[in-house]
Amino acid sequence: MRIGILTLPLHTNYGGILQAYALQTVLARMGHEVVIIDEPIRQLKSSKKRIFKRIIKKIIGRPTTIFWEKYSFENYPIVSQNINKFINRYLSRTVVSSPLELKEADFDAIVVGSDQIWRPIYYANINNAYLDFAKDWKHLRRIAYAPSFGTDRWEYTEEQTKQIAELLHKFEAISVREESGIDLCQRHLGVKAILVLDPTMLLSKDDYCNLIKNTDTEAPKGELLKYVLDESDQLTALLSYISNEKQMNAFSVKGKPFSEGAKAEDCICPSIETWLRGFRDAKFVVTDSFHACVFSMIFNKPFCVVGNKSRGLARFNSLLKIFNQDFRMVDSLLEYQERAILINQSPNVDFEKLLIKKESLDFLRKALS
Repeated sequence: MRIGILTLPLHTNYGGILQAYALQTVLARMGHEVVIIDEPIRQLKSSKKRIFKRIIKKIIGRPTTIFWEKYSFENYPIVSQNINKFINRYLSRTVVSSPLELKEADFDAIVVGSDQIWRPIYYANINNAYLDFAKDWKHLRRIAYAPSFGTDRWEYTEEQTKQIAELLHKFEAISVREESGIDLCQRHLGVKAILVLDPTMLLSKDDYCNLIKNTDTEAPKGELLKYVLDESDQLTALLSYISNEKQMNAFSVKGKPFSEGAKAEDCICPSIETWLRGFRDAKFVVTDSFHACVFSMIFNKPFCVVGNKSRGLARFNSLLKIFNQDFRMVDSLLEYQERAILINQSPNVDFEKLLIKKESLDFLRKALS
C-alpha cells in the first residue's frame, strides 16, 4: 500500500523527526511504500514596527539583526546542516508548499500523526491536519495514528470544531497519543479514539543504537544530560543541585538558540545521532521535553522532568502514567528531594512485554488491512 504520513514540518525538531522516522520504519517493515509529507521552512515577514525597534537597538549598541527574518531564512541551511544529513539519509519525503499540491492517485492511505499536529497553534491550516485537502478523494483510507492535541483544553473555535468533526467522521481508524485526547475526541468531535504509543516507542533500543553506530559522533563531555526547551529558575536550581549531589558534569545536546542577533555559525544544531548518543551515554537526565522523557525510558536512564505548563502538562501526565513513572515530574527542588530515592532508580520499562505496544502495532495493521 502507498502511504503518506502527514505530521508537523520536520525542521530542527529532534522528537518530531524521530517520531516520523519511527512511524515510517514501522510501516515499511509491514511491507508498505511510505513517504513523509513535509513542508519547507518559510520566510517570515519583517514588520515596520520590528525593524524600527531593531534600528533603535543598533543605535544604542545592543546586538540585533535589523532584517532578522530574511537573515534567519537564508541561513537556516547552516543551522540545520547536521539534522538535514539524517533527514536526507533516512527519510523518504515529498516536500510541498501546501498539501493542496498532493494528488489522490499517489496515495492509498494517509496516516495523520504523530506529534502535536492537532494543536492549532502549531499547525497553521488546522483543517488540513484532518485531511480537508483530501475530503473529496473517494478511495483514500484515512487513519489517525497518535496525533496529539498537546493539552487537555479545547483550543478550537466553534466553527473549526464543526468543520473538523465532519472531516474526522470520514476516518477509518482514530487513535491518539494521550488519554486526554480520547476525552476531547468524544466530547467535542463525537468520535471514539483509542490510546496508542508515540511511534518512537514502537522501535527498539537497538534500532536507535544502530543509528548511532552508523555515524561518527563524539562522546559527551559529562554524565548529567540537560535537555531543556524553556529555561527557568527552578530548572537551573534543580540541575545545579543534582550535579553537586551526584558529582556529575552537566552537558547538553542542544544547539545555541538561533534567535534575533545570533550568528548562524554559532547555532549549528547537533546531529540526530549525537542527540541520541547523549541519552544513551548519560547517567541521569533532567528535562522539560516529552521526547526526552521517552528516550530516557528507551535507554533506561534515571530522569527527572520539570512540568512545562506553557507547553501543556497533559502530554507528560499521560506518558508517565502509562509506565508508572508519575513520580518523576516535579515542580520544585523540594519535590525532587522528597522523591529522590524513587527518581534515582532506572525506569526499567520492558517495551517488548507491554500490552499497549502490541495494541498500537495491531491498530496500524488492522487500519491498513
